[in-house]
Amino acid sequence: MSIRQLFKHTAIYGLATVMPRLLNLVLTPLHTSARTLSQAQYGLYQGLFAYMILGNVLLTYGMETAFFRFMNREEDPKRVAATCLTSLVVTTLVFLGVGLLLSQSIAVWLSYPAIYIRYAIWILALDTLVAIPFAWYRYSGQSLHYAFIKIGNVTVNLGLNLLFLLYFPFLESKGYRLPLMELVSDKTQYIFLANLIASLLTFIYMLPLYKRIGFLWDIALWKRLFQYAFPVLIAGIAFSINEAFDRVFIRMLYPASQADAVVGLYSGCYKMGVFMTLFITAYKLGVEPFFFSNAADKNAPQTYAKVTEYFSIFAGGIFLFVCVYIDLFKWLLIPNSAYWEGLKIVPFVLMANLCLGLYHSLSVWYKVTDRTHWGAIISLIGGGITIVANLSLIPLWGYMGAAVATFLAYGGMMLLSLWIGQRKYPIPYPWQRIGSFLLLSTGLSLAYFYIGDRNLFVGSTAVVGYAFLAYKSVKRVKNEKCS
Repeated sequence: MSIRQLFKHTAIYGLATVMPRLLNLVLTPLHTSARTLSQAQYGLYQGLFAYMILGNVLLTYGMETAFFRFMNREEDPKRVAATCLTSLVVTTLVFLGVGLLLSQSIAVWLSYPAIYIRYAIWILALDTLVAIPFAWYRYSGQSLHYAFIKIGNVTVNLGLNLLFLLYFPFLESKGYRLPLMELVSDKTQYIFLANLIASLLTFIYMLPLYKRIGFLWDIALWKRLFQYAFPVLIAGIAFSINEAFDRVFIRMLYPASQADAVVGLYSGCYKMGVFMTLFITAYKLGVEPFFFSNAADKNAPQTYAKVTEYFSIFAGGIFLFVCVYIDLFKWLLIPNSAYWEGLKIVPFVLMANLCLGLYHSLSVWYKVTDRTHWGAIISLIGGGITIVANLSLIPLWGYMGAAVATFLAYGGMMLLSLWIGQRKYPIPYPWQRIGSFLLLSTGLSLAYFYIGDRNLFVGSTAVVGYAFLAYKSVKRVKNEKCS
């Protein structure tokens, strides 16, 4: 692959990752609208979605990552692809059968309606069945096809949400009742149904690839695939706990009469961190190939230090910008004022995501030195912090404790990666400059949000001042690079 092709594919894969998140932004004001769902209904969906994130990790059990590793290493790539596909198809069908059989018991255990559990099982199964076909598209360089299907899936999901949650109530208000309306008992089901239809259409579209890849069971190869995939599975489980299980703990620790509504409130306000999330996603997509392409350079540590400094400056700016203009953004993402009391979690959500971005940047040491097992270890420790902090802080501070727990988990992972990394692969980070910008951004943001009266003129002055200092610093770093 030429450099030009590499940049082309990277840009397309980035679009395929970021665009669905942008399209999903439209769903936040729709789902949190008082005319669409109550906070409790939204909380039911978001709470079960947390389990679905974990379910996706368990069902793919690191096989996608193993697919890429072995496809580039084995003499017979087709044998690798067929074995990976067969493995996931068999385990997914077993999961589907057992899950549907036990759906009523699972529903009682998790305290969710059985119909929601069955929706979740079908969605998880369909999404898992297209994991290797999607990986095949990436491996074979069909980036446009990959992006088309990914964006198409989210577009269908979005369109069906608009149809079910806006147009159907309009028809009902005019006295029309479609057969589907008789089958669906509440609006939350429509969200699951839209997701299920989008996943089913994606699976049907991908079916021809099954014939191209084929089915094969090479037990010796599978053992090596799973041995490689297992640490990825462990890291994925820890990631899902860090990413989503704050909702699970809120639902577990609040009284049953309040739990779903609080999860809905928390989840809606958590979406305000999307601006930092999008930046980190784009950064990670671009920086990981950059790390590996510069690994052999003798000046690589200095280069990695500069990249981290750039990230800190820009991430600090996003943190301050969102905190200052949050009273404008809330009208865009959460126009339902019933959710606004939960906005107090947003600074901690932003700080948590900033720490996660720094963790990705600081973790270059174990990626370029092939010590990826450290990633699993650090993620597991982060998962442990998430569990302990949520169980400790939610009883004390309510859902605010869940946001603080997320910050502590990602902050702990960041510091741990830095501490171990500087001993295994020293990098000369300019901590005085990085720390100055992070402290400035954090201090201004927290003071504006929690102490002041959120005067926009004062906040805008702080944003402009930070931007000026950031511009001067970036210019200086560029000059250092050129000198």
